[in-house]
Amino acid sequence: MENVVKNFDLVKGEISNFKKANIIAVSKTFPISHILPLINHGHQHFGENKVQEAQEKWTSIKTDFPHLKLHLIGKLQTNKVKFALPLFDYIHSLDNIKLAEKISLEQEKKNFKPKIFIQINLGKENQKSGIDENDLENFYKICVTKYNLNIIGIMCLPPFDEDPIPFFKKDAKLI
Repeated sequence: MENVVKNFDLVKGEISNFKKANIIAVSKTFPISHILPLINHGHQHFGENKVQEAQEKWTSIKTDFPHLKLHLIGKLQTNKVKFALPLFDYIHSLDNIKLAEKISLEQEKKNFKPKIFIQINLGKENQKSGIDENDLENFYKICVTKYNLNIIGIMCLPPFDEDPIPFFKKDAKLI
């Protein structure tokens, strides 16, 4: 397990020049025994892509370590929203109005507002979720005014077989 901490420190050192960078240790599929060394090392941000797996793994851990921040980095289905809140502090995959409405209703019930990223499909790939970049401003306004969501940014998943840099540059210009 000490390799996990060594690798984490290497990555942390490599990105130390980026002032706004934050490492999200993606812990999906790893047992808590692999994650505890990083928690004990002081790391706070972890990513999961499945609500059910995160519930089983993180519910008691977050009670023991309330400072931890859990990120949902996978697609959130509307029928899983009630389980996702308040477990996840961040949701990286808001991509439609129906989901925005469901999150809004659930955050009122549970008195908990997660930090949310709007997912944009910059590569216009049919197999990927995300709103069209041309709909971003209107979608954002609806999410904030009508649904009272805490939108903190946007995210995109570039096409796997293309250079991701132009997509991330375009993503940055949309903010």
